[in-house]
This record gives sequence, C-alpha cells and structure tokens, in this order.
Amino acid sequence: MLNIVLFGPPGAGKGTQSEKLIDRFQLVHLSTGDIFRANIKGETELGKLAKSYMDKGELVPDSVTISMLESEVNKYADPKGFIFDGFPRTSAQADALDNFLTSKGTEITAMLALEVEEAELKTRLLNRAQTSGRPDDADPEIIQNRINVYNRETAPVADFYRAQNKYRGINGIGSIEEISDRLFKAIETIVV
Repeated sequence: MLNIVLFGPPGAGKGTQSEKLIDRFQLVHLSTGDIFRANIKGETELGKLAKSYMDKGELVPDSVTISMLESEVNKYADPKGFIFDGFPRTSAQADALDNFLTSKGTEITAMLALEVEEAELKTRLLNRAQTSGRPDDADPEIIQNRINVYNRETAPVADFYRAQNKYRGINGIGSIEEISDRLFKAIETIVV
C-alpha cells in the first residue's frame, strides 16, 4: 500500500498536487481541511469546534483530528493507499498515525514536503482568496498567523519522518506540471 504524507505550509499547493497524485496512483485523498470544512458547512458539533480554532488560525486539537481521520480511513475496504493532506500536523499526530496504520498492517511510505518561500506563500494565498471563497486566505494577519503556527508547530513533524528516512523535500516553485513531475519521480524512486 502506498501511503503518502503530502506536507508543506499553507499555500504550498498540497490540494492541487493531491489531485495529480490521486489520478496517477489511484490513491484515496484524505484532507483534514476538506473534512473540517464539510463539517463546518454541515454545522456539526465537530464543525463548530473546528471552526472556533480555524477562525483564529490555530490547529484543531489532536484528539478530535485523529478520531476523525481514523473514521475516514476505516470507510475504505481495500484501497491502493492514501494521501494524507494536512495531517499529521504535530509529532503526536504523526506517532498516532504510525500506531493506527501499524494496527491496519501498513505504514507511511514517504513524506513529500513541498518547499516554498514565505513571500510566495502569501501571494498564493491572497490570490486563492479571490478564486476559492475562503475568507481565511483574504486576511494578511490570519495568513501570517497560519504561517507562524506552521513554522512553530507543524514544520517539526518533518524531523519525525527524517528520523525514519521517509522525508523527501520537493521544490514547490514552478508550473503545476513541473511540480507534479517532481512528486511523481520521488514516488517512483521509492516504490520501484
């Protein structure tokens, strides 16, 4: 089973590149952001709780996120693998994901980290706000807070996968196709 953690700061292109990887490798896409947004739109209790954190640019607590993700994974009987997009965001989540996947007889194959300069991230997020209707992308203060939270709390997760020799840094600058090609090559060198 091919299990990929697609990693990078807000605006790095994880959602866009996930679609390319799904098509190429027939993977199931699990985006915590999408799952949270669906719950927010549906005004579920989880959605209301998630929104209270997301509105401040903060991370949703691990216990909520992990339980939700496990329930999503369990919906699939015989997948070729998963792309974890926006998860894990903390070392505790990475450890919990490893334990959960081990209980399912599988593991993370690799972390593919899209590397993009902060100025480019801000430009991308402001542009995305105009096309996606995501208000969290329109406010420069919220954008900066999201980047700060990523740098402080999420970026250290890369060390978790470096220690397992599963980290692969990918240049996230260029056309969508160029970045996709870099991701495809990284996966193909791992699974050959």
